[in-house]
Amino acid sequence: MSHPVVETERLILRPWEERDRAPFAALNADPATMEFLVKMLTREESDQYIDRVRAHFEQHGFGFLAVEQKGNGAFAGMVGLAHVPFEHHFTPSVEVGWRVARRFWGLGFAPEAAAACLAFGFETLRLPEIVAFTVPLNLRSRRVMEKIGMTRDAAGDFDHPRLPEGHPKRRHVLYRKLRQSGDAPTLASL
Repeated sequence: MSHPVVETERLILRPWEERDRAPFAALNADPATMEFLVKMLTREESDQYIDRVRAHFEQHGFGFLAVEQKGNGAFAGMVGLAHVPFEHHFTPSVEVGWRVARRFWGLGFAPEAAAACLAFGFETLRLPEIVAFTVPLNLRSRRVMEKIGMTRDAAGDFDHPRLPEGHPKRRHVLYRKLRQSGDAPTLASL
């Protein structure tokens, strides 16, 4: 099953195109955008990330999508669903995630796009649950998680297994949303 192009009020969520590589690399090289991730990415690492996202699509029929602003076609970032790529107490599971270019912060693009992905995950993929996680200090992403109806599972907070003991970004907070806890929020409720 392939993820269709999804349109929200202001955004187009679509498969990756070659023209996305340069603006995605710029996003991944921005210290503010990457502040709560492990590290900024080189152009080569950013291109490899897109290639992995495309491979996830090939294998699973869904994944992270490029986000384009309606009207002007500006690349705004990425959003989507993906299998959590490590083992932990809450896996196997599917996560919702996003990465928005700094010039689009504060416009509500992340919750608008993420809500559309939740709806796709619950209504089309019929997933029983979708998770999200980040470092505790990433308050912007945590607010997005709350805006889209996810609930913090404080008992589920965890140390990221791909980061070494003592790493300052190893601890993560876990958020969850169950399909039976109601539909994904409508864009009007955001």
